[in-house]
Amino acid sequence: MAKKNTSVPADDADLDGVDFEAALNELETLVTQMEAGEMTLEASLSAFERGVKLTRHCQAALKNAELKVKVLTDENTLEDLDIEDLDDA
Repeated sequence: MAKKNTSVPADDADLDGVDFEAALNELETLVTQMEAGEMTLEASLSAFERGVKLTRHCQAALKNAELKVKVLTDENTLEDLDIEDLDDA
């Protein structure tokens, strides 16, 4: 009988230093591992818990980005680009 994967996800003590892309990559890896069905119940539960934390971290990063864009556009700091003006430069 084949030995089941008993690996446990990396420590999730602090996601503050993890950027969006790294968190998303880790989340995708966890999903792939879980879908393979080779993890023990304990490892699956741990991976699920880590995945929830990563998802929340990614959602917060996206919300912050959305708010920054909203602030910039509300303050009219972004201007429409007129292609004709570039030709005259």
